[in-house]
Parts: sequence; structure tokens; C-alpha cells
Amino acid sequence: MTPRKFIPPPALCGFVLLLALLFTVSYAAGSAAGPVAPAMHGTGTGTGTGTGTKDGGGGDGDMSEDMGDMHGGGTP
Repeated sequence: MTPRKFIPPPALCGFVLLLALLFTVSYAAGSAAGPVAPAMHGTGTGTGTGTGTKDGGGGDGDMSEDMGDMHGGGTP
């Protein structure tokens, strides 16, 4: 009995190529769009301080001061 050489099916090759194309296009679109939030940028060291201000995020997670006059937020 002769060992057969493994050949992937053409549909699998096409799927992998399409997946790679989609990832490439989405990466390029994300790079062109830039950050999604005005204050979102790297810290330069890769670690954050865990503190933040009202204009840049972070903080303690209580969003009641950011809710303005919207009702239903904060602690009841």
C-alpha cells in the first residue's frame, strides 16, 4: 500500500484565504479610523496607573457623576 500525500480540499484553502483577507481589511480600516475614544491612547509603558479623571476615563467605576440629569443611574 502506497502512502497518500495529504492535499487540503480547495474549499478549505479558499476559506482560509478569505479569512486572511477579511482580517487584513479590518485591520487596515481600524488603523485608518484611529482610536475609538478621544482620550484612548497608550501610556508608553504598557501599564496604567488605575486613576483617571472625568474627561479621560478610569476612575472608580461609579458613573453617577457622568450621568448629568439622566435618571435611573447611580445608587438607588
